[in-house]
Amino acid sequence: MNPEFLKGRAAGYAPSNLFLKQHVVQEFPEGLDEELISGRPKTEFIIVGTVNPLSKNDSPDLRLNYSVNPYQGCEHGCIYCYARNSHTYWGYDAGLGFETTILVKQGIDKALEKAFRRKDYQPATILLSGNTDCYQPAEKKFQLTRRVLETCLAFRHPVSIITKNVLVRRDIDLLEEMAGHRLVHIYFSINHVDDGLKSLLEPRTATADRKFKLMAEFSAKGIPCGVMVAPIIPGINMQDIDQIIAKSAAAGALGAGYTVVRLNGQLEELFREWLQRHFPDRVTKVINQIRELHGGSVNDSVWGRRMKGEGVLAQVIQQLFTRAVSRHLPGRTMPDYDFTQFVRGGQLNLFDV
Repeated sequence: MNPEFLKGRAAGYAPSNLFLKQHVVQEFPEGLDEELISGRPKTEFIIVGTVNPLSKNDSPDLRLNYSVNPYQGCEHGCIYCYARNSHTYWGYDAGLGFETTILVKQGIDKALEKAFRRKDYQPATILLSGNTDCYQPAEKKFQLTRRVLETCLAFRHPVSIITKNVLVRRDIDLLEEMAGHRLVHIYFSINHVDDGLKSLLEPRTATADRKFKLMAEFSAKGIPCGVMVAPIIPGINMQDIDQIIAKSAAAGALGAGYTVVRLNGQLEELFREWLQRHFPDRVTKVINQIRELHGGSVNDSVWGRRMKGEGVLAQVIQQLFTRAVSRHLPGRTMPDYDFTQFVRGGQLNLFDV
């Protein structure tokens, strides 16, 4: 199958799952069998249950230690997404499978309510989502993220949202009320200002301009917003850092953060193939610069280095970002969360919010 015909998909193929001993293959493509991948592969939604809604991480690189992920797999299709590797744990592939097989964690709101009602539960800001985007296209149909927000509002529990999609606007009623109680921050993930690059890099996300416009609308309503310039990919989008921060500041952003790309697991294979299709003249340069960020390897899991990188190029990126923040966001900070309002034990009626 020629990858150029896979409209709206970033990955050009489905790599083998390293955890599986058997794989379906086409040994004789000249035969009469149907192609395994069609020109417009359809998205399949698989309903799964939820036992523990709170995912915990112990990484010192991350400010928030708990996340809630209503979905596994993501139609946004960002080629650099670190969550692609986790899809293989479920028996699927990190390429097209990640983009077309979405696990829907039905009942995650009820499981979260149960967690909040535990007498030993201690409130800590929850990240929506730490793995795949909670406002990916599936959310329009299943509305799990909205139910999670309704639960958090009922229990007065703080939430930090990060998304690449403007579907978040649908929940403006909940977000405005949560902001009034100092329970929510929203970060828009924006790593480019070029719509052409968007269609290749993260095909099913919202354009940067649409996110800037929504950021301005939210800010006008008192919903605190920030921007995550992530990931920064040398040779691809590094030149947009200042403009992203400037446009975010004009839209009312109160804070900003960034990460650099890293290609753990099968991401290196997928990213190389993507580069070869879309930027064949830059493959060697981009890969070498990514290696420069991570001590000579594209695969980096060292705490303190994996998110921001190290070396001369990492310092250049840090300086570009820091100067942009100083120039466009001086004196701005996100408001503190209010943990004192948490309704311990869940005594608040969920319908009296």
